[in-house]
Amino acid sequence: MESITLGAGCFWCVEAIFAEVEGVSEAVSGYSGGKSKNPTYKEVCSGTSGHVEVCQVTYNPEVISLEQILEIYFRTHDPTTLNRQGADVGTQYRSVIFYHTEAQREVAATIKRRLDEAGVWKDPIVTAIEPFDRFYPAEDYHQDYYANNARQPYCRMVIAPKVEKFRKVFAEFHKNKKR
Repeated sequence: MESITLGAGCFWCVEAIFAEVEGVSEAVSGYSGGKSKNPTYKEVCSGTSGHVEVCQVTYNPEVISLEQILEIYFRTHDPTTLNRQGADVGTQYRSVIFYHTEAQREVAATIKRRLDEAGVWKDPIVTAIEPFDRFYPAEDYHQDYYANNARQPYCRMVIAPKVEKFRKVFAEFHKNKKR
């Protein structure tokens, strides 16, 4: 098993998508990239802690490759907006890949460059690629948020469309391929 830590706006969105990916054993919402230890949601949301809302994705590379993980990651959020995803604004919502190994850094840089050169988006990709330092799991009520709160307005309006996009565009990577 390997892990990579991904920031793409609200961690609930990232977790909801990767929880459905074949070969992913765990998708945990949390915080990375800041200096303080054991940050709280309130501290991270303030934008002053330096942390990013992330999802730590643990996957089996014999089932799904890092390239495939990152293809899903890039295409299920807007990697061209600096410090913003939709209505979520601030450095805590930035698009960032925290790589755990040098090999992951190389793959991330290659995928980012390939997508930029292909002109997939009209604007350049601003996703940062940074070394992983620490991961702090978010408070319990943030874990499996979409699965536990799918009827909540934010889930219906923001998360559900991203999950549906994943299910449509990446059906072959869904745990339940019959969808």
